[in-house]
Amino acid sequence: MDDQLLLYFSGELTVEARLALIRRIENDDRLKAEFIRLQNLNAVSQLSSRPTDRNEGVSHFKVFTSQIKRNAQRKFFFNMAKYAAIALILVASTVWVTFYLSNPDPGTAMNTLHVPAGQRAQITLQDGTKVWLNAQSTLVYPSQFSKKNRTVEITGEAFFDVAQEKKRPFIVSTQHIDMEVLGTQFNVYSYPGAGYIQTDLVEGSVKVYQADDEKSNIILKPNEQVIIRGKDMTVSNTNNPEHMLWRNGIYAFTNERLITIIEKLQLYYDIKIVVEDSDIFNVRYTGKFRQRDGIEEILHILQKIQTFKIERDRENNIITLTK
Repeated sequence: MDDQLLLYFSGELTVEARLALIRRIENDDRLKAEFIRLQNLNAVSQLSSRPTDRNEGVSHFKVFTSQIKRNAQRKFFFNMAKYAAIALILVASTVWVTFYLSNPDPGTAMNTLHVPAGQRAQITLQDGTKVWLNAQSTLVYPSQFSKKNRTVEITGEAFFDVAQEKKRPFIVSTQHIDMEVLGTQFNVYSYPGAGYIQTDLVEGSVKVYQADDEKSNIILKPNEQVIIRGKDMTVSNTNNPEHMLWRNGIYAFTNERLITIIEKLQLYYDIKIVVEDSDIFNVRYTGKFRQRDGIEEILHILQKIQTFKIERDRENNIITLTK
């Protein structure tokens, strides 16, 4: 293990040394992998970027790093990394480091958090808002919200339980859409490759509008959803509330065509699925799958309903379905 990484996370590197380390990380895949694992372990140790928590966080991290040094076997390191993943602690991306070094003021620093494929995570923001992130999702948020509003950006899928503040609206930006609330629970599905954005409201109210046209907005009521394609926004009742079970590690599908399920699985697991016979697309499925079971296990379960063959090209990260 590179000692510079341990010194970085314990806050003992100068700004110049940090910048030099970041440059090394960007050019060294092995070092980058170690850095990401340590970020994960760092989160387990509750090292916070907020000054009020820093002394306690550094203390926790130093205890942890001393344990690593005492045990030179890689087995310990990987077991701890596995524990961190099971605990659903988010892997913070290296983009956060760049933001933090260039702007260390906690009042303006931006954090970028990313969830890898096949995982999920939950984070509590500075105002008490809780956010669950699905696989392949990214959340950008400030270390401290402004006095006027609380604005975050999401790419992928997220469930928000927003802390209520009457004087500061909470705004979620995603692609070309903004959503404004005061205190509520809602789910946002906004993967760039999906071709649409969907918001489901559980409780409270949400104002949804094009980022460049706030006047032409719609107000969602509980148990309503809006599906946005381009400039078109269609409101209806939430037809499958169980699809929000993903935050509990369950993917639920209700009478959905296989093509729709495949499109979501590709996003969740970062893999390409090729279907050679289009008739397979038209079969509808209802069922629940555990996220941790993985893409192949889910396809094997679907295979019991509609017979098809599964071929996996691991080198090119492609799964092919044939009759």
